[in-house]
Amino acid sequence: MTLDVSQVVEAVPAPDQKVVAEGLAVTFGGPAANAAATAVALGVPARLVTAVGTGPIADLVRAGLADAGVAVTDLAADTDASPPVSTVLITRATGQRAVASVNAVGMPTLPAPDAGLLDRATALLVDGHHLSAAVPLAAEARRRGIPVLLDGGSWKPGLDGLLAHVDHAVLSADFALPNHADPGPLAPIQPAEQSPVMPAGDDDPACAVLLDRWPRVLSVARSAGAGPARLVERGSDPVLLPVPAVARVVDTLGAGDVLHGAIGAELARGATIGDALRAGIAVATRSTQYPGALGWTRADA
Repeated sequence: MTLDVSQVVEAVPAPDQKVVAEGLAVTFGGPAANAAATAVALGVPARLVTAVGTGPIADLVRAGLADAGVAVTDLAADTDASPPVSTVLITRATGQRAVASVNAVGMPTLPAPDAGLLDRATALLVDGHHLSAAVPLAAEARRRGIPVLLDGGSWKPGLDGLLAHVDHAVLSADFALPNHADPGPLAPIQPAEQSPVMPAGDDDPACAVLLDRWPRVLSVARSAGAGPARLVERGSDPVLLPVPAVARVVDTLGAGDVLHGAIGAELARGATIGDALRAGIAVATRSTQYPGALGWTRADA
């Protein structure tokens, strides 16, 4: 969870160059916070378990989450921690963004959450941050039969321990395993016309390795921006799920967070991972047509 300071620019400035922004937004952000707000916007109550802390930045973030209808469990409530700030530059013509953030650097090690948080839960989303809290919560969710979804934005130290409790992993296009055998990011694949689901060759070693090393993982998917998402369910052939075309992309900020939040919301409703991924793709695609990660939630307001 972060505070996002986003500015729209004609172009990202070069070294020693100053540019005038065309727009400014200051709001909460971060993968888990945006995902929780997405679930709420889709009609699924969500609780964000994170570190908020104290001070003016924490107050601003906490107020924004409350306005979005997200319940919060602050595991850093009794500390002087303050949320990290992300600086986001959005290129007006393309909607592409450049982000600088310290992530959770400087945040305290969080205690294990109370297992009672899961009493009414029907899905759990984890993203590799705050592992001291995420791992025990994921282990308890797995023990209770609550599906655990991983937002695999990037490999983080200790993620191997979290994967032992994950049912479904949805990876970003640039997710790479920490070894030289993994080829790293895949180039987006263009979908065939009039094909809702396309067979995909087994050409993504990262997906294969996750399924091989962590036998309790049931499925691995990888998004590819405007290209189709790739889904591999254990025991089934890989498939590609196309992404709807968009006439104009306004802002790609947080589209991956929206994707995971929508997938988590569908899993919470009891959907299969395939149906949840299809629904997530539709919501994330819609989000790119509005400014900010959550602009689409206010479009009809």
